[in-house]
Amino acid sequence: MTDAKLPASAGANRKGAALMVGSMTAFTVNDAFMKALGAEWSVSQALFVRGACVVVLMLGFAAALGHLRRGISARDWRLMGFRTLCESVAALLFIGAIFNMPLAEATAILQTLPLTITLAGALILGEKVGWRRWLAILVGFVGVLFIVQPGGDGFSVYSLYAVTAVVLITFRDMASRQMSDRVPSLLVALVGAVGVTIVGAMGLPATAWAPFTPAALFGLGGAVLTVAVAYVFSVAAMRFGDIGFVSPYRYTSLLVSLILGIAIFNEVPGPLTILGALLITATGLYTLFRENRVRPRA
Repeated sequence: MTDAKLPASAGANRKGAALMVGSMTAFTVNDAFMKALGAEWSVSQALFVRGACVVVLMLGFAAALGHLRRGISARDWRLMGFRTLCESVAALLFIGAIFNMPLAEATAILQTLPLTITLAGALILGEKVGWRRWLAILVGFVGVLFIVQPGGDGFSVYSLYAVTAVVLITFRDMASRQMSDRVPSLLVALVGAVGVTIVGAMGLPATAWAPFTPAALFGLGGAVLTVAVAYVFSVAAMRFGDIGFVSPYRYTSLLVSLILGIAIFNEVPGPLTILGALLITATGLYTLFRENRVRPRA
């Protein structure tokens, strides 16, 4: 028997949405730091060093808050282990993708997550999603197709890395949703960071160790701070509110990546990319509007 979750309140949905916005912004800024770090280090070294720093940081916070002493059920540990596996492999694939393709294109592929997570939420968790929200998310997916342009230059082997990461992140978030409320979000994020660090370490023997230049240290510091925030927020976001409501706020990362791509990497989007971004933003705003209309007032 699973721990079924009741429909969330309007307040919980707003909190989940705010956490998702913060998480996606932090993840995207982290991606920019990691992409810049790719000019100095290999994917494995970047994942390992960043992961080790994040683990030390989170371990200190978890110990100070007493989250390491809480009793966790065997079921929650299994879910945490499965979530960590998905998190670790997805991180390896996605970082590999952004090292070798424009940041906005890789992030655009990631925007299929609201559709895959909403589908998984309906099929696995039994969450109700009205046809209007389904339609809005499908229109958003059309916007993603405008950006990705299947069959074009964006769909290289690295695009497939990002697509596979989407599938793994979907399962990761389903596992987060199934955990009981007794499991601290910080502990879940800590275990995930340990997994990512281990995956990075596994690739070190096949790569050359690069020096810690000032540019690398700057990129590493920014990546550590932003990914630590993103880890905690991403876990908490999936545990507040309904998945169908919270998921569209992932679109935040697309807008942030477009801005960072232009400002930092001189990756100017084409007309179809701009059109796709407008479609995705519009459907996200409509989903919020529709949710507020159909949910009974508290």
